[in-house]
Amino acid sequence: MAKSGKRLAKVREGYNRESHYAVNDAVKIIKDGAAATKFDETVELAINLGVDPRHADQMVRGTVSLPHGTGKSLRVAVFAKGDKADEATSAGADLVGADDLAEKIQNGEIDFDRCIATPDMMAVVGKLGKILGPKGMMPNPKLGTVTPDVKTAIQAAKAGQIEFRVEKQGIIHAGVGKASFSSEALAENISAFIDAIFKAKPTGVKGTYMKKASVSSTMGPGVKLDIAGLG
Repeated sequence: MAKSGKRLAKVREGYNRESHYAVNDAVKIIKDGAAATKFDETVELAINLGVDPRHADQMVRGTVSLPHGTGKSLRVAVFAKGDKADEATSAGADLVGADDLAEKIQNGEIDFDRCIATPDMMAVVGKLGKILGPKGMMPNPKLGTVTPDVKTAIQAAKAGQIEFRVEKQGIIHAGVGKASFSSEALAENISAFIDAIFKAKPTGVKGTYMKKASVSSTMGPGVKLDIAGLG
C-alpha cells in the first residue's frame, strides 16, 4: 500500500489534476504512471452525461467496435440449436446451448462476458432476465446480440466490440484497452468510444450532453479530458 501511495504521488506530480488534457497528452500521463506496475493495467474511461436514464427518451445505450480491441479475451455464450449451434461453435463461441445453458445460468454458473441468442431462443432466454439483466448481459436485438447471424455477432465480440449503458447517476464506465497498448492505439480507442457516445445522444436530452470525461488506469489517478472539439 505504501509503494502504491508513493507511485500515485509521483504520477500526480507530473500533471495538474485540475487541468483538462487532450486525449494524446492524457494517454501519455496514464502510460507513464502505469509503467511502474507489475501487471498490465486496464485503461478505463468515465464519462458524465447530462441525462436522466430514468426517462426512456434519455437512455444512452449501444455498442462500439474499438479499432484496437480491449486487450481482454472475451468469453461468449450463445443460445442456439441445430445448425445455428454448430455455426456458433465453429465461430469460436465458448459456450453453446439451449435449456441446458439456461439451467447452468440459473444455478449461478456465469462463466462468460457476452451472451448472444438466436431469435427462436428468446422464450428460453427471457426467463433469465432477472439474472442477466442486472449484469448487463441480457441479449438485446438493438445491440445485435439477438440475431440469426451468430457468426458475425461472435466475431464482433471477440474482435473488441463492447457494449455501453449509462448508469443511474448518468455515468458510463468502460475499459478501452491496456496500458501496454501503444499511445496511438489507446488514443484511437478512446476517441472511437467518445464518438460512439456522441452518436448515441438521445433526442430527449436538453442542455449539455457530455459534461465531463476522465481516463485512468486500474491503479492510477484520473486524468480529466478536454472534450471540446470531440464528437
